Amino acid sequence: MQITTIPFVKHVGIGGLTENILTINDTEELKNHLGTLHAGALYTLAESQSGLCLMQLFPALEGQVIPLLREGSMKYKKAVTGSVYAMADVCDDELEKFKMQFSQKGRGTVRVTVAVKNDADEVCARGTFQWFIQKV
Repeated sequence: MQITTIPFVKHVGIGGLTENILTINDTEELKNHLGTLHAGALYTLAESQSGLCLMQLFPALEGQVIPLLREGSMKYKKAVTGSVYAMADVCDDELEKFKMQFSQKGRGTVRVTVAVKNDADEVCARGTFQWFIQKV
């Protein structure tokens, strides 16, 4: 599955900056009452990047599992204008915990952290997304 083909992600205008990094442009439809990118658009970008990260970490599981977002939180650091991109990471402890849970029970959780950056490479927001992943 391509993340950018999910109807809501497509509607918001999220695209691929590279194969590993998603981006969103500052358009009139995505602005808030201050004229900057809406927090909901930034959240959608970060959540989508966290899903892409999991797909890239576990390509063999595609089509064999149902991933569901269990919990997500964002901390917004500065107002955003212009285009932004997101980068995700999973710490080694989280990966090992998930692999053990999944091998033993056929399901598990994994926490993905995401940084949303502007054109000047400044972090504008940080998110944490916990996914529940279960075999079909």
